[in-house]
Amino acid sequence: MTAIHALGAAELLAAYRARGLSPVEVAHALLAHMERWEPQLHASWLLRPERTLEQARASESRWLRGAPCGPLDGVPVTLKDNIATLGDATPLGTAATALTPSQVNAPPAQRLREAGAVLLCKTTMPDYGMLSSGVSSFHPLTRNPWNLAKGPGGSSAGAGAAAAAGYGPLHVGTDIGGSIRLPAAWCGVFGFKPSLGRVPIDPPYTGRAAGPITRSVQDAALMMQVLARPDIRDSMSLPPQRIAWERHAVGPQHLKGLRLGLLPDAGCGLAVQPEVRSAVETAAALCEQAGAIIVPMRPFLTRAMLDGMDHFWRMRSLMDLRQLPPAQRDKVLPFIRAWAESAQGLNAEQIYHASQQFHVTRVATVLACSQVDYVLSPTAPITAFDAELPSPTNDPLRQLEHIAFTVPCNMSEQPAASLPCGMTRDGLPIGLQIAGQRFDDLGVLQVARAFEQLRDPLPAWPAPPHT
Repeated sequence: MTAIHALGAAELLAAYRARGLSPVEVAHALLAHMERWEPQLHASWLLRPERTLEQARASESRWLRGAPCGPLDGVPVTLKDNIATLGDATPLGTAATALTPSQVNAPPAQRLREAGAVLLCKTTMPDYGMLSSGVSSFHPLTRNPWNLAKGPGGSSAGAGAAAAAGYGPLHVGTDIGGSIRLPAAWCGVFGFKPSLGRVPIDPPYTGRAAGPITRSVQDAALMMQVLARPDIRDSMSLPPQRIAWERHAVGPQHLKGLRLGLLPDAGCGLAVQPEVRSAVETAAALCEQAGAIIVPMRPFLTRAMLDGMDHFWRMRSLMDLRQLPPAQRDKVLPFIRAWAESAQGLNAEQIYHASQQFHVTRVATVLACSQVDYVLSPTAPITAFDAELPSPTNDPLRQLEHIAFTVPCNMSEQPAASLPCGMTRDGLPIGLQIAGQRFDDLGVLQVARAFEQLRDPLPAWPAPPHT
């Protein structure tokens, strides 16, 4: 019999309907499972068992009456630290933030609450979400379940680790340069960054999206039914659209005739590790065997684009730090401070030119992707790196070298997903990125689901240490 912590959301809902499981039973099992993992993993924040069980009991009562309140009633979820929840502080991963209780639920939290989901906990992130690691001045160091010496990626660090470790089936992350897809790749799970505005968020920001991190495409599609509902607070949200998310459930034959671009080289940033390249090329070959047309693609991201975005973000972060009192500023992770303060010598002309690289990247990405239906690439050029490092280079002046495959889709507003396509000889997951045309969120999920059925079986999920 499958352990409760290994059940997907659809399986839990079916069990609730058949009265084979109750939300309370599931919550107890997951809390016990998390208790075994947390001393080593540190993926959670605001883990409050009594509140979780209170929500589970309310859900159980609704199911016993035959009146679930929404499509996720009783299904456990986690939310990233930066997604505000009513009455809770939102530290943004940094010790510099005043822990002021939020007066509202952010849109993803509100939609999940309306759907009846049971909140297990919030999940960890690095300072201000500006690192692809689990290093934080506020949270304990978050580690990777596949290898505790490695990091989970970030900035949705705890969400990626929680999904791989079995902290329930549904997790919400955010992504401005790869922060959903990178931890998904390095933790061997599925991560989906929707089109900009598909999932309302607050506060909105150029390129920033919220989306699911799950163990399967099916669970991500189920979650999108809820997350994509409208919310007036997001001034950048798309017009409400009725999308048949259940149509994600296609077979490998769906790939027949699709033109899939293969982008093995991002054009700048870290070199792609041979095992990563091999796994992605094997994935493309599987799609070709299923009838897809593989189209080789040339790199379109340039060093000027990546550096421009980096320099602008440094200046934005420097402006944010200057708003803090000196005593609070000193609490920010030194790596982030060094990265931001490196922008002090930039003049107005340099910052203007840096800011224009967001648009230049957008134009280049849309043009390159317009030649094909979907683009296959590595999610990241490397696999998970040492947990203690804030970034793969450990150099604040070269801290975005690993996002060259992911960040273009943030700037172009295109949907993109990461799902595992293999493992290294050392047992670390390798992520395949699938990017689609703007607004084709369902299409990306369909291609991901088709590949999910083509790939070789993956190893068993990691188990808590000493079990």
